[in-house]
Amino acid sequence: MDLEGQFDQHLSKSEHRILGHLNHPIKIQAFLDELEYSREEKYRCPLRVLRERVAHCYDGALFAAAMLRRIGHPPLILEMLPNRRDDDHLLALFKRNSHWGAIGKSNFVGLRFREPVYRTVRELIMSYFEQFYNLEREKTLRGYTRPLNLRPFDRYGWMVKDEPLYRIAEKLDRTRIVRVLTPGMARALSPLDSRAFRAGLLGADPQGLFRPRRKA
Repeated sequence: MDLEGQFDQHLSKSEHRILGHLNHPIKIQAFLDELEYSREEKYRCPLRVLRERVAHCYDGALFAAAMLRRIGHPPLILEMLPNRRDDDHLLALFKRNSHWGAIGKSNFVGLRFREPVYRTVRELIMSYFEQFYNLEREKTLRGYTRPLNLRPFDRYGWMVKDEPLYRIAEKLDRTRIVRVLTPGMARALSPLDSRAFRAGLLGADPQGLFRPRRKA
């Protein structure tokens, strides 16, 4: 039995009904938006996310990838990489009509859904640039990994078990990075304006926010 079949075997009737409604990327995003934001460093597989209704960006990206798979997309994820003064962020990717879109679970308003209107992955990632900032209002996005297809991890049961998720994280750490800024560009960045800063944190759980060290 393939992994999707194993996943379905674990589901109750009510869970089958819930997933039956997640038949479009925007509905998957809406489901993630309703979940409690996890403050924990541990990982939850898609099955646990469905049952516990808790996720951080890593859990959310894998859940979205699993749900996208159920509606015909390959299970693709990507890691967005900051400087040393911020936390990373994961997305699930999908394509429609040869254009890229994304789904994400985030404490920040601007780091979630993107319509599939971007011609390249880089174009998609750069749409997040102004919204990728820390609590010091610094714009911190510096790069991203190449998309990772999760299908090779099927043999470990990543949709129904937590243990394989560390293998996925380790693989992301070894995946080739694409840089989006030169050092000169990074030094010349202006801080995010205060109104955009407040808007991006609408509804955020303060306890789940990365807090950079104060500069000396």
